[in-house]
Amino acid sequence: MEGLEQSLAIVVLFNRLFSRPVAALLALIGFKVKDPASCIPDYVVMVLIVAVFLTITLGLAARKRKMVPGKLQNILELIIAAVEGQLIEIIGPEGRIYLPMLGTVGLFIFCSNLLGLIPGFMSPTSKLNVTIGCALTVFFYYHYQGMKAQGFFKYLKQFMGPVPALAPLMIPIELISHFSRIVSLSIRLFSNIFAEDVLIVVIGTIIPYLLPLPFMALSIFTGFLQAFIFVLLASIYISSAIAGEEEEEHEDHKAHAQA
Repeated sequence: MEGLEQSLAIVVLFNRLFSRPVAALLALIGFKVKDPASCIPDYVVMVLIVAVFLTITLGLAARKRKMVPGKLQNILELIIAAVEGQLIEIIGPEGRIYLPMLGTVGLFIFCSNLLGLIPGFMSPTSKLNVTIGCALTVFFYYHYQGMKAQGFFKYLKQFMGPVPALAPLMIPIELISHFSRIVSLSIRLFSNIFAEDVLIVVIGTIIPYLLPLPFMALSIFTGFLQAFIFVLLASIYISSAIAGEEEEEHEDHKAHAQA
């Protein structure tokens, strides 16, 4: 695997420039690197490329907004409107406040999925480490939003179930249910992108140039679909986490209406 990670020219160059300083920093905090000349794996380099690309692209788009939008602004506005509409449909009007987080995650996953279609690069989401990182980000984020919406103790109380006597049974079930979401989010994304990348490489090796093109076009759609599913599930998890507060508000409104 280590040989495969260093096979990309841009990864080799990145390691020549930054690997030894990174290894020295890791040594200062107690991590010993076996090979200081090539300690930065390929997926880390690809993640940095996607992050820099999105930072520059979105930064330029935000600075150069126009009344009559250009192509880039049109595309970004369509993406924002689509994610915002999905959040409102699943969570409600207050779902707009989660747009920056979920929109960023969705764009990162989509761009990461497509990066492997460029010769000399790979999709960082074809590595399980990256998809687990994305899943953990969503996991901690929706729990934080649930605690913020309902209060720390009230949010934890829902893990005990409706009847306190069932707590010993419900708590393990709830914990398994929530932690399984990390597995579901990460494995689904990783397996789909990894399989696509391997398929394109194998077909390109057999008949290069023409035969891989239909599969590459399909990968664009699949890359979008996987990013959409990831954001959709994250929206559902947030909606479920903050539901306690929403139900109370609904009951209050209902009580006032009946009064």
